[in-house]
Amino acid sequence: MKPQIVAIIGAGPVGLAAGAQALERGLTPVIFEQGNEVAHAIRQWQHVKMFSPWEFNIDTAAEKLLNNAGWDRPDDDELPTGGELIERYIEPLGTQTILKQYIKLSARVTAISRVDFDKLKTEGREKAKFEIRYTQDNRQRVALADVVIDISGTWFTPNPAGSNGLPAFGEPEAAEHISYVMPDVLNKKREQFANKRVAVLGGGHSAVGTILDLITLKEGAPDTDITWLVRGEDTSRSFGGGDNDQIKARGSLGTKFKHLVEGGKISIKSGFHLSQIEQQKNTLKISSGTVTDNNYIMADELVVATGFRPDYSFVSELRLELDPATECPPILAPLIDPNVHSCGTVRPHGARELAQPEPGFYIAGMKSYGRAPTFLMITGYEQVRSIIADIVGDKEGAARVELVLPETGVCSAPLDNDTEEECCSN
Repeated sequence: MKPQIVAIIGAGPVGLAAGAQALERGLTPVIFEQGNEVAHAIRQWQHVKMFSPWEFNIDTAAEKLLNNAGWDRPDDDELPTGGELIERYIEPLGTQTILKQYIKLSARVTAISRVDFDKLKTEGREKAKFEIRYTQDNRQRVALADVVIDISGTWFTPNPAGSNGLPAFGEPEAAEHISYVMPDVLNKKREQFANKRVAVLGGGHSAVGTILDLITLKEGAPDTDITWLVRGEDTSRSFGGGDNDQIKARGSLGTKFKHLVEGGKISIKSGFHLSQIEQQKNTLKISSGTVTDNNYIMADELVVATGFRPDYSFVSELRLELDPATECPPILAPLIDPNVHSCGTVRPHGARELAQPEPGFYIAGMKSYGRAPTFLMITGYEQVRSIIADIVGDKEGAARVELVLPETGVCSAPLDNDTEEECCSN
């Protein structure tokens, strides 16, 4: 029998797109969202200006549902904030279309297995339904599904400050003065950061965006002191592709940051391998290396913007195969692992790369990238389009590429026996 019920973990833009794609193919989606509203994770960064314009933020199947509800599509070239993305696209999709009846809010998935099958048992496994346990209204509940797509994201599992991937010594104890990813330093968190000594750890877009916001904050709070902590020695990797980036706002972000760094507007500590955070009253002593290295800075606040990692704890009873470094599906790993694939641009991919040894289980969205950075929303839309096609048996549709991704214009690491041009053309 063909599968009918598709469980989708996460009601963010990619999760809702998966629901729309499922409805278009005659399937019944059940979308689990741990927050009490759709786009729970995006609401944590709604102050952030996106560098991808509306053109790259709208799924085709979702747009059809919205159009049936009388939706007014934003201009393709506009750059929304996270809040505008919610207000003008995700919230209407989740509350004003037929998708609403398929969403379970405040439903936190705690475990997934197969009915009467633990991880060890094989024979007949593919015929057993998925058993999904979740909490809602302070009660543990159970739902059954034929297929599961995990699109739960990584926002709520940011990487810790320690350069070895572990929390730095003293990090939990200093939590009151540590923020992760991109705090709203210009509005909600202004008082926390204004006229303070602020250290920002990380080299990606979140770190760059936070530093730029802090520089803006400094215009009205001149005693704000900013120190950029970089684990590597080469800070130029944070500048991006500039004019060669096909997403103009992303290229402009890096170019602006480059000019500020080269102009000496930012204090930089490169080669800083954060190992210990010691709270001294309301001040942090942030150390690199061992205690004997005596390499440290003093700060009032620390922003840790070192990326994310996936949470697989609730699928531990399923049969998964993950790349040991990136923690993403192994076929996808060579395309996104910065140790292997030097370009920020990744070719479109779908069901073949995202399927797991557990029949009927897929990982998609930001979580499919594991610990690797640089995920675009449209990549997720293409992923779920392909997965839904695969679920209904449309192997040709699943394999077909219906997306051209914009180039980043930059290679982030050298490849042996490969040129930059060869790498980026893959």
